This record gives sequence, C-alpha cells and structure tokens, in this order.
Amino acid sequence: MATLERGLGVVRVLAGSPRGRMTRGDLVRATGLARATVDRIAATLVHLGHLRAEGSDLALAPRLLELGNAYLASDPLVTAARPTLRHLAEELDESVSLCVPDGDGVRLTAQRPRRRAMAVAFRVGDLLPAESCAPGALFAAARNTGNPSRGAGPAPEDPAEGYPRDLAGRAALAESRGWAVDDQLIEPGLVAVAVPVRGENGTVLGAVSVTSHTSRHSARSLADHALPGLRRGAAEIREALAEGVRPTPAPAPVDTEALRTAKAELGPDFLQSLARGLAVLASLREPGGQTLSEVAAATGLARATARRCLLALCGLGYAAVSEAGRFSPLPRVLELGCSALAGLTFEQIATPHLADLVERVRDSASASVLDGDDIRYVARVATTRIIGVDLGVGTRLPSRPTSMGRVLLADRPGAEADPVLEQVRRQGHALVDQELEEGLRSVAVPVRDRSGRAVAAVNVAAHAAQRTAEELREEVLPELAAAARRIEADLAAASEHFPEALPR
Repeated sequence: MATLERGLGVVRVLAGSPRGRMTRGDLVRATGLARATVDRIAATLVHLGHLRAEGSDLALAPRLLELGNAYLASDPLVTAARPTLRHLAEELDESVSLCVPDGDGVRLTAQRPRRRAMAVAFRVGDLLPAESCAPGALFAAARNTGNPSRGAGPAPEDPAEGYPRDLAGRAALAESRGWAVDDQLIEPGLVAVAVPVRGENGTVLGAVSVTSHTSRHSARSLADHALPGLRRGAAEIREALAEGVRPTPAPAPVDTEALRTAKAELGPDFLQSLARGLAVLASLREPGGQTLSEVAAATGLARATARRCLLALCGLGYAAVSEAGRFSPLPRVLELGCSALAGLTFEQIATPHLADLVERVRDSASASVLDGDDIRYVARVATTRIIGVDLGVGTRLPSRPTSMGRVLLADRPGAEADPVLEQVRRQGHALVDQELEEGLRSVAVPVRDRSGRAVAAVNVAAHAAQRTAEELREEVLPELAAAARRIEADLAAASEHFPEALPR
C-alpha cells in the first residue's frame, strides 16, 4: 500500500508546517515525491475534504480530524478522564492534561486548559519529548521496573538538588515517589507535576498532569498545591475505567458508490487506495478494537481490501492488532493534523466555505447565532460589488425581521405556533424581502450540530436592484444549502472531541 504511505506522509508534513499549510512546491521538496504524485494525492485529499486547496497552497481541513477522532473515541482512558480533567482544572485553577506513551515520546490525548494571557500552548495531539516532561519520567520508570511503587514522599527542600535533570535520575525519583516533576526542562518558566493512571493490573496506562508558570508556582509549590487533587483524579479515572465507558457513535459507513463516482470524475487523479485506507483508519473507533469482519462491514469494503489497508496501517505504526485479532488505532494517529486543527473556532471553520459561496454567487455571505432577542454575526465574507451589504463580525440585528434570525427561531420549541416560523421550519429556509431594510433581500438556512440542533445560520444577502426574490430562491438557495452541508460536515468532525469549535 505504497499509495497510502505516501498520502499519509503528505498529511504528516503538512501537519508539521506553520499554520498547517504549504505550497505544492514546498511539499514536493519536503516529501521527496514527484510533483505529479503530490498533485494526485492532493486531488484525492481535497475531494475527501481532508485538505483545502487555496491557490497554490494546500491547507489542512477540519474533516481530517475524523482520523484523530477515531483514536480518541477508541481509547477508554480518554473518555474516562475528561470529567476528571474538567473538575481538576477548576479546582486547581491550572491547565490539566492526560498523556500516554507513544514510542520514545509522550502524546497529549486530552486537555482542560485555563485561559490566561500567558497560557500553555500545548494541544491535544502534540508529541512531547519524554526526557524533558513530567509524564516521560513516569513512563520511563514503568518501563524500567514494570510497576513503579506508589511512594508519596514530600517535595525536596532544594529543587536544584532534588530534581535530577537526566531522564534516568528523574525516572528513579518518580519510581520512589509515585509522581514526577518537570522543573523548567521542557521550556524556561514552565513547571509541571504528573501522577500515573493505572489499569486494573497496576500497569501504567497514562499520566494526568498539571502545568503552570513560574510566575504562579515553583515546582515545589505546584507539587504541594496539586498532588492531592492529582492523586484523587487518577483514582477517579481508574474507577471510571473499571466501570466501563460507553463508546461514542460511529460515523455512517463509507459511501463506496461515492468513491466509485469520484474515480470516474477525477480519473487517475483520484487515488482509490488512499481513500480506502483513510476510511479504514477513520472506522477504528471501538474500545477494545475491531475484527477484520467488523472493519469491512463498517467501511463497506471487501474483506481482502480491508485486510490490506489494516496491515498497511499496522506496518506504518498507526494501528495494532491484538492476539485475538482485533485492530485498534495507536496514539500516533494524532500526528495527522490533530494538534493543528484542535483549536479551530466556528469562524475559522465557516469562513472558507462562505468565501467559496461568495465566489460562486457574487453576493455577500454570513453566519450568525442567536444572542437573546438578536442575531450576532460570527463569520462573514463580503462581495466586491459597488453596492454591497455593510455588516461585520460582531454586528447585532433583531432576529425576527432577518432571514438568519427566522431560521434559528424556527428551530426552537413552540415555533409551530407561529405561522411564519412554522413555514420556515417546514421549508427549511427563510427568505426575507426588504423587511429589515428597504432594498435588502436575503435567504438563510440552518447549520446543525451532530445532534441535529440548529446552532447557527448562514445566509446570502443581496441588493433588491441586483436580485429578485425568485432569483434568490432558485439560483442562490441551492448553492447556500450545499455550503451549509459542507460547514456541518466540518463542524461535526471538529466538535466531536473539541466542543470549543461550536459557535458561541
């Protein structure tokens, strides 16, 4: 499956680039692949929604998170830890995270940050060097002894003498105490304390850690402040694991007919083996792993095809197979853009789609949310017409006389009692003809979250002299609805494990 390997290599290089974007020429130089190969990989990934083409640039797109989502959904440790991380962050008033070992490094798999002017920049998916982070010492101790003790000695009087700088010394200290510290090893000014999270047999599954800055804590004061809560949190996570966690719903099976259609449309530029391999990786969502038959059923692929994809993913270090023949994704999957995309906002998700829409219809497009009795604009792309609609992000308008407001109001309970809103709910869109302002017409549709709730609305607005109401409905509405569905697909991927992507 060389094609899958090359495709994942392109994604990996893009994910490690500044802002998650590169020119095609830079990708050719960074990967060592031929330009024609890069172009075919790009065409396939753009068609799948994993990348976005912007002129000569290629950029990571939110749907790439479907790959990382599979790992996060499959790891019961992540699901069990999230409530505890939230409570600990509030209790300690510091950023709290969960890490697991990943090869020679430490992969961050869940996080509850505290927003400050001087904030920790780590994100889910980041790979930290084991030799200079607190969890790394715990994992090294576990590898050295198989089961480090649970000592609870006090923090040393002199951090310069008490906290060894080398990994072996820090691992030995972590083994004796049952916790580890990073005293400005990974970065000057950064201090962290971590405790292990154990499975039923006592093996170290991961580590929960708290991170602060020397302007707030020394390594010793952070240990004094955080260790009781961290130990209690690790015990809570272990109890949650023992009780079992409910798996997250799997996405719809792969549309194999769509893959065939894409092959027919793009011809040799569509790499079907790459698309199938990514579909298999995204399907590995079940805690405890999946059999070959289950993967084939989830993807709609033939068993032989699914088997080739699974073996390729295992060979590349993105999946593993147990003695019982069950396949699971590995933490390395998170290197495929998770860190770069984990902090996306709704404005960042919607704006590229609004820009594409404006390019097609030549009128301004916007997104808004309900805010009390008003709508508030949260994303907008203006047209270049001489006569245009002059509104910006943050603008508030009364909800009732606006197309976006009516779409959002129509999704509320009791809207069926209002004839206007009932009609909007029934037809799935709202068209407002010069009610908010003379000469202004607009049409809007909802943007729904994973549960089907309308969390935002998008619209196209035009001057009455340039568009009739019928033209808005017949020519613009289909393009607007298609853009909304693309925003929904990106939002579903971005918000499954990162709710901050939802509009606010």
